[in-house]
Amino acid sequence: MPETPLTVDRLRELVDRGEVDTVLVAVTDMQGRLQGKRCAARYFLEEVLAHATEACDYLLAVDVEMNTVAGYSSSSWDSGYGDFVLRPDLATLRPLPWLEGTALVLADLELVSGGPVPVSPRQVLRRQLDRLAERDLTAFVGTELEFILFDDTYEQAWDAGYRGLTPGNRYNVDYSLLGTGRVEPVLRAIRNGMGGAGLYVESAKGECNPGQHEIAFRYTDALATCDNHSIYKTGAKEIAAAHGKSLTFMAKYDSREGNSCHVHLSLRGTDGTPVMAGDGPHGFSPLMEHYLAGQLACLRELTYFFAPNINSYKRFAEGSFAPTAVAWGVDNRTCALRVVGHGPSLRVENRVPGGDVNQYLAVSALIAAGLHGIENELPLEDALTGNAYASGRPTVPRTLRDAAALLDGSAVARAAFGDDVVDHYLNAARVEQAAFDAAVTDWERVRGFERL
Repeated sequence: MPETPLTVDRLRELVDRGEVDTVLVAVTDMQGRLQGKRCAARYFLEEVLAHATEACDYLLAVDVEMNTVAGYSSSSWDSGYGDFVLRPDLATLRPLPWLEGTALVLADLELVSGGPVPVSPRQVLRRQLDRLAERDLTAFVGTELEFILFDDTYEQAWDAGYRGLTPGNRYNVDYSLLGTGRVEPVLRAIRNGMGGAGLYVESAKGECNPGQHEIAFRYTDALATCDNHSIYKTGAKEIAAAHGKSLTFMAKYDSREGNSCHVHLSLRGTDGTPVMAGDGPHGFSPLMEHYLAGQLACLRELTYFFAPNINSYKRFAEGSFAPTAVAWGVDNRTCALRVVGHGPSLRVENRVPGGDVNQYLAVSALIAAGLHGIENELPLEDALTGNAYASGRPTVPRTLRDAAALLDGSAVARAAFGDDVVDHYLNAARVEQAAFDAAVTDWERVRGFERL
């Protein structure tokens, strides 16, 4: 198996030997999906390396079904739907063991006229990482992403209208070795495939909803973790499909437990020194206290970046291990913000995001909120002990419409990301809300067809 990451020289060798014939050039779109081109490997080496490649700029101006929609200043019919430049980031070049003869490289989006595309999720994160660097800080991140596995193929699920699907497990297999053993061929293929693509796999475990599982990966620097997250989501679906199965990362598939994506973040100095631990209460440094206070202060107004879809908000239910209360606690899973670890491993887990999150935007929001707390030396309220669901604390927004309104009025978001970025994603929220408002659901038909 080719080593990771791949160097260009090693890729040339593999191409010359006929072991690699395709290079995927990919970007992560607003919905957190990998989009791009399958390039012939020799063409990639001879042309794309030196000159990049291009794609339609509507990739950052469509809904989840790839419909062109109005309201974006960066891309529209009036502007002619021109091109972006996809500039390969060679630090991300790697093999994809689950696709024969295939390598992948992630790209940064640039304007044809030059310069980065500010609304690109990867660029939004780069900007926040630059803000940290100005303070001699860097972020390390781990994302814990859950999915539900089904015995149906994606085509069968589509044809069934995603109703009546058969989960890979029939009952709660949380931490069950017997239950995970039932679907180990798929889990093992995903783990080994991701390892071959350069991700550091830690473990796999069952979760509460039938067929629900989590595969955990070792934390690393924020940009690499977010890159790996996109590769994992796409690869896990492709591997499941190759096994005649399907899986979903949607935040709330049914009335049971939703798919979460808990995000762990810690800060270090640019020399690698941990900076969150100290001599204060709970072993916190002053910086940690300010960082955590910033998370609390900004959580509601930045919730859109953790919960970007209509379905995201169905997950926020009391007693479900999905948070509702804006509170922090030490190793308290009922709080939106859970502090775990100690000393060099001290970190904050944000439990708000679901499996549908765009991880670049979520991590960007965590950094922006933390910097708001640090720069303003916000004081930290006392930790919540006990059941946060029954605490009476303010709650995260319960609908996409409410979250968008809070983001629209957020001075912190507009200062951190810029009006262009905030307005771009507000338009995405409005498009999603309008599509849902116009839809007639199964729930409405069942309640109203005969009885109303």
